[in-house]
Amino acid sequence: MLVKEIMSENIHYVTVPGNRATALELMRKKNVSGLPVVKKGTEELVGIITRSDLVENPDEEQIALIMTRNPVTVSPDDDVRVAAERMLENNIRRVPVVEGDRLVGIVTSYDLVAGAIAEMDIDEPVENYMTRNIPTTWDRTPLNVAFEIMRYFRLKVLLALNNSGKLSGVLTETDFINESEVVSESTVHNTSVGTEGDRWSWDSKNVLYVIKNQLKFPDKEVRDVATTDIVTATTSTTVTSCAEKMKRRKIEQIPIIDYEGDLVGLARANDLINALIDGND
Repeated sequence: MLVKEIMSENIHYVTVPGNRATALELMRKKNVSGLPVVKKGTEELVGIITRSDLVENPDEEQIALIMTRNPVTVSPDDDVRVAAERMLENNIRRVPVVEGDRLVGIVTSYDLVAGAIAEMDIDEPVENYMTRNIPTTWDRTPLNVAFEIMRYFRLKVLLALNNSGKLSGVLTETDFINESEVVSESTVHNTSVGTEGDRWSWDSKNVLYVIKNQLKFPDKEVRDVATTDIVTATTSTTVTSCAEKMKRRKIEQIPIIDYEGDLVGLARANDLINALIDGND
């Protein structure tokens, strides 16, 4: 199967010069987590910008200073496994598709799951590929605290647990972006400029005003925002069946439970992509 068979040709992109507000608005409107960046007036690919880039650089306005330059790419005639290998090698979830320098499409980890793995017959159990280091938080955690947990550990998803320790919701990076706003905060720093023995300047002060952008969240808890209509799989569910569930629900991760209903793992799109690579060995 070739990249051109599963890539998205209806490409949402931003241009340089451009600003973060434009990128954020487009991500929210199209519900995407990353956008190719092209040179204004052309189709020449110059970078890629993701939600993580916006989150990690709240004080920067220009897309050119936030985006990743010289992004990893594939061509339309590459095998889908080439795209899968490049995603895994570079720990990314999307790869622009180019012909020369011209942007012609984009392929994401979800595209590989829905367009390739879901159409194959990979009967290995998902427990062979799921992650057992499950990113969880209490569903009564304030949203701003949950955001800091995701930021510190560089997570893309958190699974919410209720008071009984049972799975109660799924919170993604998209949920945080949709709930946040960028606000400017000013802090005042007083610095003495006098020296001992200088009676005229000893008490004088320099006042430094520092203005910094911050992501702000409403006064909500995780349970107010997390998705509660959760699709799950068991440890014995096959990789292809997991991919089919992701495709039907248009999601990029599935919590894995055991036969008693306890949470034991998380299968992400990139986890399933490993099975695609293994199938080529």
